[in-house]
Amino acid sequence: MTKIVLSRGNIVIDSSIDDAQLSPSSTADETIIELRLAGICETDLQLISGYMGYEGVLGHEFVGTALNGPFAGKRVVGEINCPCGQCVYCQRGQKSHCPHRTVLGIYRRHGAFASRFSLPAENLHVVPESLPDDLAVLTEPLAAALRIPEQLSLAGKSVLVVGDGRLGSLCAAALFPLARELAVVGKHPEKLQFANELGLTTYLKDQLPAQRKWEVVIETTGRKEGLEFALPLVEPEGVVVLKTTVAAPHQLSLAPVVIDEIQVIGSRCGPFAKALQWLVQKGSILQPLIEKTYSLHEGREALAHAQRPGTRKILLKPS
Repeated sequence: MTKIVLSRGNIVIDSSIDDAQLSPSSTADETIIELRLAGICETDLQLISGYMGYEGVLGHEFVGTALNGPFAGKRVVGEINCPCGQCVYCQRGQKSHCPHRTVLGIYRRHGAFASRFSLPAENLHVVPESLPDDLAVLTEPLAAALRIPEQLSLAGKSVLVVGDGRLGSLCAAALFPLARELAVVGKHPEKLQFANELGLTTYLKDQLPAQRKWEVVIETTGRKEGLEFALPLVEPEGVVVLKTTVAAPHQLSLAPVVIDEIQVIGSRCGPFAKALQWLVQKGSILQPLIEKTYSLHEGREALAHAQRPGTRKILLKPS
């Protein structure tokens, strides 16, 4: 069984973890999943940089085949947070904030960059037959983008997405129909072309119009400078949405947040059912975001490729 493991800051292509060790918290309700495709995202790259101090099998974006349990034989995607189900947060319905949770490929649970891995059956969603694997694998990051309109209304508002990468492009595609206007700012003309083809206004980072501000600014870059860049671009009493985690420490003045009464909202995991429905209806527009597919055995090369400036979505398939 091939796996891509983060161990002491190093990437190891490993075959030493057997099925009995698939999850540090395996229970009788765990479903064993055979990987079909996995996606590399910014969080994986931040983990490699030291975020969370994680060690284990990487990966949390996937589509696979359930080998046991209620979905045996079906293609599935899965929500990554595995809560205890008993604490006050779980009882409130805030399961993704359970302090006792494990998180696929991120915290105390081996991830999806493996031939086989496991998740509780309650985390799984069956993939519609009409949805191909190379779009189904985008369910988790698309769900993250769709979390934003659950947190605040974009109707009638001007929105700026900061970042032309994988998540920024997904946010732009998913959210522009909901806003009065939506623009994207980035550093790579070739990556901004995706937003251009959607009919959106785009800006290079150093060519933003002077004094222009937006009611909602969505920061997707995963860079420590991201919030500092975003704050001057939001209108007074506007909202900055932070969509990515950052390994590096922040050093910036929060005075503008107070002076301009800006709301800063963290935004993380989102609705899988809505994401699957969206992909069935509109997913074909995301095909240009997929750049290359590697095998698990080529994990080091795949992760190195994903770290290059200008890279779009890198996928992994079983070896």
